[in-house]
Amino acid sequence: MGIHTIKMPDVGEGITEAEIVEWNVSVGDLVREDQLLAAVMTDKATVEIPSPVEGKILTIDGEVGAMTAVGATIITINVENGDGSVEEAPSLQPAKASETDQEKMPPETRQDVAENVKPSVPMSPPVEARTPMAAPSGAPRPEGERPIAAPSVRKRARDAGIELVYVRGSGPAGRILHEDLDAYIAGKSEPVSSAFQPNNTITETKVIGLRRKIAERMQDAKARIPHITYVDEVDMTELEDLRQHLNIQRQEGQPKLTLLPFIMRAMVKALKAYPKLSAHFEDDAGILRQFGAAHIGMAVQTANGLVVAVVRNAEARDIWNIASEAQRLADAARDGTITREELTGSTITLSSLGSMGGIVSTPVINSPEVAVVGVNKIAMRPVYQDGAFVPRKMMNLSSSFDHRIVDGWDAAEFIQHIRGSLETPATLFMEP
Repeated sequence: MGIHTIKMPDVGEGITEAEIVEWNVSVGDLVREDQLLAAVMTDKATVEIPSPVEGKILTIDGEVGAMTAVGATIITINVENGDGSVEEAPSLQPAKASETDQEKMPPETRQDVAENVKPSVPMSPPVEARTPMAAPSGAPRPEGERPIAAPSVRKRARDAGIELVYVRGSGPAGRILHEDLDAYIAGKSEPVSSAFQPNNTITETKVIGLRRKIAERMQDAKARIPHITYVDEVDMTELEDLRQHLNIQRQEGQPKLTLLPFIMRAMVKALKAYPKLSAHFEDDAGILRQFGAAHIGMAVQTANGLVVAVVRNAEARDIWNIASEAQRLADAARDGTITREELTGSTITLSSLGSMGGIVSTPVINSPEVAVVGVNKIAMRPVYQDGAFVPRKMMNLSSSFDHRIVDGWDAAEFIQHIRGSLETPATLFMEP
């Protein structure tokens, strides 16, 4: 007999604590080797902790959402070794899995790596492909048996209003896979008695993980930075005509052009005239760090929340190169293969809601940057020109600035410089 201790893993990079985002076991549970015990998160890296031994859970320390110091005991397991010794807890290091490593992972683990937009750890040796179990008749698990599932599966179930206790898993130790959830949904049919039913439910969800990190950053930015928002309208008619023409005429290998590469190129030209807007303000030290490079952050909405991917050295890229890099980063952010380096180091940010961009927005500055350019949707509006109203494709730029560093006059001139480039799109292809 022996007590096996599992501690909060050291994820590197000087991190001293991590957040517990999910428990998959309870005190008294019998666990198998490689069974998922918990998921912890630090910054934007999530690590799933498997059991290295078979035994009985004796203690669990820390509630979901609690910040726990690296090296602190979080689980103890009563395990019997042949020699009565106690094994040491394994060291877990989150690292981006290579393509070769991912091929060695079981399907469910490989899918979790892709969906978490952060590195994960393979938790079991390769297993044969499994056929999802058919949807059950609705009988729940025995009392006290907690379903085992990855965070991404639990989120899907919550969003669909499904209690995992009714879903049987085909994975190791009965773990519920995405395929099992698909089978359950396909076989579930509930009659609707009326189109109008009162719904008096109240749902309380603890804000943890990536959502909590986003909340903390937004709160810190609004508390520390006095924002000034400036809105100006841009006539996009000529640029839209040019963009459509270039897409029709594009050569093999060239990406399809969206609006964002043109705006990024216009930002690069404006930063040549207003270089202090590509900067970081370290307010604790009272230092403004100005960058010659334009590392443009690009807000990307993913299933796990908003992340900012960085198009590095946009000043050294043409329209097509910017478009290719922006598309690559967006795809990587959404499928979970983006790296930490690709999510850090921006000097100014571009925020866009695409066709849902509304008329006006008030974007929040990505601290410690001093400016964010917000893009609203393009709409056909009547514009008075040469004595008559004519239809034009108009768009508003809603941008925010750190008023400690940027005066209102400079903010307006910066946006008007961008507007001038967009309204005369041929200048975007000229040398800065």
